[in-house]
Amino acid sequence: MLAFIFMVLLFMVFGKILVFAVKAAWGVTKIVCTVVLFPLILIGMVVGGLIKIALPVLLIVGVITLFMPKSAN
Repeated sequence: MLAFIFMVLLFMVFGKILVFAVKAAWGVTKIVCTVVLFPLILIGMVVGGLIKIALPVLLIVGVITLFMPKSAN
């Protein structure tokens, strides 16, 4: 009986740790994509001669970020 209680509590604790790890990894992924990947893609498009596509994408993303509410997280 004690082994069963121990296993239940063990899964509860490590389940919460797993959920926290997934949330943290998702946050880091969003930051890396926003701060590193997106600007590199836009710069690569401009250098590659695709400024007619890069400029509207930049404008659309800029307008969206201006009007998006701040997240509560």
